[in-house]
Amino acid sequence: MGLILPHYTGFSSTVSASRLASGQRPLHAELEQELANFLGTEDCLVFTSGHATNVTVIGHIVGPEDLILHDELAHDSILQGAKLSGAKRRPFPHNDFRALDRTLCSLREHYRRVLICIEGAYSMDGDIPHLPAFVEVKARHRALLFVDEAHSIGVVGKTGRGIGEYHNVARGDVDIWMGTLSKAFASCGGYICGSHALIEFLKYTTPGFVYSVGISPPNAAAALAALRQVIAHPERIQRLQSQAKRFIELMKAHGIDTGQSKDTAVVPAIIGDSVLCLRVADRLNAYGINVQPIIYPAVAEKAARLRFFLTCEHTDDQLVNSADILAKEIERLGQNDARTGRP
Repeated sequence: MGLILPHYTGFSSTVSASRLASGQRPLHAELEQELANFLGTEDCLVFTSGHATNVTVIGHIVGPEDLILHDELAHDSILQGAKLSGAKRRPFPHNDFRALDRTLCSLREHYRRVLICIEGAYSMDGDIPHLPAFVEVKARHRALLFVDEAHSIGVVGKTGRGIGEYHNVARGDVDIWMGTLSKAFASCGGYICGSHALIEFLKYTTPGFVYSVGISPPNAAAALAALRQVIAHPERIQRLQSQAKRFIELMKAHGIDTGQSKDTAVVPAIIGDSVLCLRVADRLNAYGINVQPIIYPAVAEKAARLRFFLTCEHTDDQLVNSADILAKEIERLGQNDARTGRP
C-alpha cells in the first residue's frame, strides 16, 4: 500500500520526483510560460541543468542516421550531446556560415537529418554569429538550427531577448532556442523554447527530463523573479552594453587585444602566454579586480587570455581603473620576464 501524503502547497526545497510523476508545481508552468512569452515562441520546457539540457536534448533528437554540424568553438555540452546521439559530427570554422554551406552541399544528401548547432554569444571571445546567414543556410539545406543562448539571453538585444532580437530574426526561423537559468536569470537550470510540437515531444520522450527530478521551487522562483526584472528594466541591458563597449575602447587604447568581442558582456584580454595570464590575474586580484585566466589547453597557447564579464553595475571609474592596472601589470610582469630570461 502506497504512502498517502497530505495535500501540500508550501514552498519546498525540492519537488522530489520527475515532473511527469508527482514533481510538477505551478511555478514550473508559470516560468515556462513567461520564458516562451519573453522569447516569442509557442512553448518552453525547463530542465534542471543548462549543461544537461544540451546533452539530453541533442542526444535525443538526432541519431546514427543523422549529422551534427557545430561551430568549432561550441561548448562542451553540445559536443557531449553529439557524442550521446550517435550521429556523425563535424565542426566548421568559427562563425563561418559559408564553410557550413559548402559542407552541406557535399554531405546533406547522405543523411536523414542534419542539426546545426551555434551559440548566441561565445563565452571565450564575446562575439556574435550572423544569425540571418545561418538561417538562410539551414533553410536551403532542409536542416534544423539549434541556438545556445547561455551567454546572450538577458544580455544581447535591445531588451535582452538575445540574438533573435539583435538580428531581428523571426522566432520560427530557428527550430530550437536553448538557454540557461544560471547567468542572466540568477538561478540554476536550462530551458528549450520552440514550437508546441517540439516541446510536447521533448516533455514525454527526453530521458533527461522524463527520468530527472524537476527543477526545485526556489530555483524556479529565482529565475522567474530575475526574468521579470529583465523585462521591467531594459535600461539595465542597454547600460551593460554601453559599459562593455566602453571597456573595449579603454583596453584597445592601451594596445590590449580584445579579439572579436562586440555587444556582449564577455570581454577578453588576449595575452598569448598562459603563465603571464596566471600572474597578471593574481596581481589584479590583489587590487580587488576579479578576472579569471583562460589558458592552455582550454584555448590555444597563443590565445591565452583574461576573461572579463561586465555588468550594468560596473562604474566608469571601475572600468578605467581596471584597464589602467591591467596594462601596467602586463607591461611590468612582461619586462620582469625579459630580464630573468623566462620564455
